[in-house]
Amino acid sequence: MAAHAQWQLPQLAPQASEIVASKLVEPMPFEKAGATFPGSAFYFLADPPAAASTVNIAPESNAGVNPIAAWNGDPDAAIAIESAGPAAHAFVSRGTGLDKARALDCLAKAVYYEAASESEGGQQAVAQVVLNRVAHPAYPKTVCGVVYQGSQRRTGCQFTFTCDGSLDRKPSAGAWARALSVARRALSGQVYAPVGLATHYHTTWVNPYWAPSLAHIGTIGAHRFYRWPGKAGLPQAFTDLYSGGEPLPRPAQAARSVEPAPDPVAIARRYESASTPPPSPAQETSVRPLDGRSGAGQARSLSPREAAPAPAEGPGSVRPEYANSGQWIAQPN
Repeated sequence: MAAHAQWQLPQLAPQASEIVASKLVEPMPFEKAGATFPGSAFYFLADPPAAASTVNIAPESNAGVNPIAAWNGDPDAAIAIESAGPAAHAFVSRGTGLDKARALDCLAKAVYYEAASESEGGQQAVAQVVLNRVAHPAYPKTVCGVVYQGSQRRTGCQFTFTCDGSLDRKPSAGAWARALSVARRALSGQVYAPVGLATHYHTTWVNPYWAPSLAHIGTIGAHRFYRWPGKAGLPQAFTDLYSGGEPLPRPAQAARSVEPAPDPVAIARRYESASTPPPSPAQETSVRPLDGRSGAGQARSLSPREAAPAPAEGPGSVRPEYANSGQWIAQPN
């Protein structure tokens, strides 16, 4: 029989959940909901590439964030802006209550389906691009019109979520509330200056044909942002005032005929041509004869290459006896 000191009360075997819980560690920043962006786990490697430590990102590279910011768990600072340029004007909401409700719904859907996993700055950038387009004459004049432009096509819609079936996926409550907050602030006049007058963006894992033709602004999270070069991208081009009239906040009906998607480069060229004034007509030159005759005294326009007629003989003409001055004498005296 064992000694009294060796007696022990029976103990229950640990449950499987307790074993798992004992092995859990504090989640890293990229594992926390709402604090991540696509590909952020790459920046938590034990030995990250040395080239990833710079924020001077070339447009053609596939990097797009400042890894130092990701290591510190601050996705809002994961921004590499090269040249934002002037900021956009604050959006002024007009129209009826129904217009405002529709605009909010459309903009929030753009923020959610385009940038649900982005930082708040990345979501604000998407909202700013939509409102920049509303202010530009090359695009529809309503928020819903911009968001759902081209949604009648299977491909070539301006925002891919409107024609790729993403809208069939119901938003999560928390992420939708966040997108609504970003959209509401943008429609209330908040301007996201880091993207300036950007009208285009794409994810870092694609390389659209039009990207080299536009002016690269910078990268925020998983999106690269661009503005138009030339007159189409200047502040004076964004002159359209929002006046409501929002259509239904839903995709357009599928078109029977397939129409090509609008080409960003062609749009910029058309705007450039339309905004360039025609060359001024050649300055008209009026010549009146010196003899004062009424018929010949009417003004006549001359083209730049047409020479004016020689003046009629008058008080300043050469006398007949000196008409041959300077010529060789045929027969000397």
